[in-house]
Amino acid sequence: MTTSISSTEAGGSAETGSGFRVRPKGFYPFIDGHLHPELLGPVAAYELTAAERNYLDPYIGVTADGTPQQGLYTLAETGIPVSMAEEAARTYLATLRPHFRTVSSHPMDSPNWRRWTNAFTSWVPKGVQLARLSEKERDAALALIEASLSPEGYRTVRDAMRLNGALGEIVDDYAETLTEFTYWMTIFGEPSTDAPWGWQLMGHHLDLNFVFVGTQVVLAPVFVGAEPSFSEQGTYAGTRLFEWETGRALALRRTFTDAQADKAVLFPSILNADLPEELSGPFNGRHLAGAGQDNRVIPYEGVNASELSGAQQDQLLELVELYVRRLPEGHARLKMEQVQRHLDDTHVAWMGGHDDVSAFYYRIHSPVLLVEYDSHPGIFLDYDEPMRDHIHTIVREPNGNDYGKSLLAQHYALRHS
Repeated sequence: MTTSISSTEAGGSAETGSGFRVRPKGFYPFIDGHLHPELLGPVAAYELTAAERNYLDPYIGVTADGTPQQGLYTLAETGIPVSMAEEAARTYLATLRPHFRTVSSHPMDSPNWRRWTNAFTSWVPKGVQLARLSEKERDAALALIEASLSPEGYRTVRDAMRLNGALGEIVDDYAETLTEFTYWMTIFGEPSTDAPWGWQLMGHHLDLNFVFVGTQVVLAPVFVGAEPSFSEQGTYAGTRLFEWETGRALALRRTFTDAQADKAVLFPSILNADLPEELSGPFNGRHLAGAGQDNRVIPYEGVNASELSGAQQDQLLELVELYVRRLPEGHARLKMEQVQRHLDDTHVAWMGGHDDVSAFYYRIHSPVLLVEYDSHPGIFLDYDEPMRDHIHTIVREPNGNDYGKSLLAQHYALRHS
């Protein structure tokens, strides 16, 4: 069962100077980044609290049939330096005032890794909110994120944060909640060049889980979204996201033969009336692997990459690389090599049109990587059908390596032996 949003039922909407129409004031029961689910309808409350319900479940990982495929992730020495991130993490912790440092650090094996949401928390979040930090402390937090990611990855993160701030300028009723720095930063473990540790950034439309195991790194799960996906005026004018993720996907889809499209296209439209109810909800849309879905069973669907031409496979890998190259160059190269080894087991599924305006969804599902991209209806902005102005993306490492768990298990088994 899904929940629909109707501005007519809610009492109409208002147009802002930005040109966007927004939902009525007080439409959602949250303040200062905190959601009050008891004030929502039961379906909406259920969808938006999945992480809180599920984070203590025994971890399995996203799988195609309920059983993780073994031997996909191997503990290894990459020879790629990770000391810059470790040093940045130590500097960040040293910069924090004592009371912030206390709440910022959690054990590496904390179940709170899995307690994240791309919406708003219905619990007291772990970590410390960047908006509560001094400029010096916040700069140190941003320096840690920058030291861990590639330049492209860091730019994506900062643009998602800025677009959240842009949304707050448009929807002034939530200006204190939708800000550039309403994100919680948590350090797990003790920053080190040999012992496992990691960090998490969590907030609206942006969730990063970054794990270091020796010289190996895992960036998963990742959620990056934006509503709207561009800002044309105000403080954040000129900020845009997802142009390449949109354009390259469309370019690939437009090369499909009729036979390939017959397998790849699950639904030719993602308008609400054209989809089954479970795929037309306003909060999760077509997404399967979002917050609280660490153990989701997602069967392979779509066209197998082995059925694509060599040129099409190259286009597919170029699309995947947009998500993978958020990692530093050396680590991104290793991940792409891993993806290529499993290319014949990779599937591409599509929903929606592929013209210049239609909203669409795609999923790239490999044994070692899961990517979802979805066009959503408005949540704060007033439109009830999916549009390209509101995009959600998710990246996971299926078969048990989200949060680096497969590599961590191997590390601890080796140390124990």
